[in-house]
Amino acid sequence: MKRAHQILISITTFVLLLSTQSRGWAGDPFRVQNPHKIDNKTQTAFEELFHKGNYTAAKATLSQAVKNGESDPLAYAMSASLSYINGDYENVNLYAQKTLETAQKLKSSDILRSNLYLGVGYFLQGSYILKTEGPVAAIAKLQQVFQYLEAAEDLSPNDPELNLIKGYLELLLAVNLPFSSPQKAIENFQRYAAPTYLVDRGVAMAYRDLKQYDKSLEFLDKAIAQSPENPELFYLKGQLLRIRGLQDSNPVYLQESLSYFDKANQKRDQLPKTLLIPLDHDRQAATDEVKQLKEKKS
Repeated sequence: MKRAHQILISITTFVLLLSTQSRGWAGDPFRVQNPHKIDNKTQTAFEELFHKGNYTAAKATLSQAVKNGESDPLAYAMSASLSYINGDYENVNLYAQKTLETAQKLKSSDILRSNLYLGVGYFLQGSYILKTEGPVAAIAKLQQVFQYLEAAEDLSPNDPELNLIKGYLELLLAVNLPFSSPQKAIENFQRYAAPTYLVDRGVAMAYRDLKQYDKSLEFLDKAIAQSPENPELFYLKGQLLRIRGLQDSNPVYLQESLSYFDKANQKRDQLPKTLLIPLDHDRQAATDEVKQLKEKKS
């Protein structure tokens, strides 16, 4: 039950962590070859949310994208995810249903993405049920999630969009469940998922959860190099440096963590409250820890 709960509350990782690379179709953020039709407003929201880390701008763009009720299912999935992190669970349910409806309409034109976002839509419904009814009621949705992800995989096992979403879920399971193989999950994720900077970010998070902090920092630096304006990545690096500083009782690492917390803080108007609260807490804690270590050594 605890593991099912962990899977379901990972909605922001499973759905939100999507982004962009060089375009094939004007709006396809995943594929250079054989692009799929994804509308330009959804593409713009990707850019704002995941490349620039601008939640505020992305929310405004998504509001325009879903206004006519006929957007790409990914736009509704992103809207549901933003609602989730803002605690607006009724809109999570609303946008989850719209994800399912628009994914169903894709069956005749794009069966791969239809199956993929039917799986995502049921996952979103599960996250809503988790919050409103509890994990016992939500667990039933997992069977439908895996059913549609497997159907998508049967159609195109190497598709980068599928492997990005499925890969984040597999990484979550691999680092949390006993008798699993995190390294195999990481290797498959790196081989088939795209875009690269989100793959690097996912690998960094996996190594963080495995407490391999040097490897985590290595991959996070790669993600930052590709998304140098994203304040959320600065915050993540600050967290990792703070962990290293506390491990080694090293004020240099802690001081460096403060510089990254400050970088993130400079763009706080882009971030949701759910990130600002822990950012402020971690920055203050690191400030206090630097002071304590310096006093201890003096």
